[in-house]
Amino acid sequence: VVSLSPSTTELLFAIGAGDRLVGRTRWCTDPPAALDVPSVGDGLNPNIELILSRRPDLVIFYHSPANASAIQQLTALDIPSLSVRLDRLEDLAPAARLLASLTEQAGVDALLEGFDAELTALPQRESGSTPRVLILAWDAPPIVIGGGSFLSELVRLAGGENAFADLAQPSAPVSIEAIVVRQPDLVLVVGDTEPVFASRSEWQAVTAIRDRRFVSVSGTEFSWPSLRSVEAVRRLRAALAEVS
Repeated sequence: VVSLSPSTTELLFAIGAGDRLVGRTRWCTDPPAALDVPSVGDGLNPNIELILSRRPDLVIFYHSPANASAIQQLTALDIPSLSVRLDRLEDLAPAARLLASLTEQAGVDALLEGFDAELTALPQRESGSTPRVLILAWDAPPIVIGGGSFLSELVRLAGGENAFADLAQPSAPVSIEAIVVRQPDLVLVVGDTEPVFASRSEWQAVTAIRDRRFVSVSGTEFSWPSLRSVEAVRRLRAALAEVS
């Protein structure tokens, strides 16, 4: 298998099929054992020659229009491929079951039941105000995370509210003016340093950015949906508590 999505790479290891991997993207860094698998480059608009060099029986893509041409090329070469949508936590179970079926792995139901039990056991948010959190995927032009992303779910489970949760897409371009209207209380920063754009003049119209109301988290559990998302919720809950 060549996996062109960090989520599917991690899931393959989680269900016990990591030994089937012969190729991954350079972004597939978890679990650490994935780094022993040869990289074929990027997951979007991938290098077909590198994929073919791994002689795969199956190529798994992230579901995106950007991969349509690559899938067509592999189909023409009689190399099976499929697209797996993994944007929300609810996508994990069907994706895990599909991958388990394709790789003939048992025990996936018990694994998923454990994950659901951990999510259910997470403590409920204490009474009080719910901070509105801005989640920026990009700053020029501004692209925000919408309700279709697992990051929006992590914020909700951690006791916050995504300022753009009403957008159905995982992400969408917006104007700074639209962000100002939403009046976010906090800005989620995935990383250890303050974002460079926060010092630019146009962003000072967003009060939370001007006042440096940042919630900082780090780790790939915030980069894609995975069975580690339970720990991501715990860490984000603690981070929100520090600044609220």
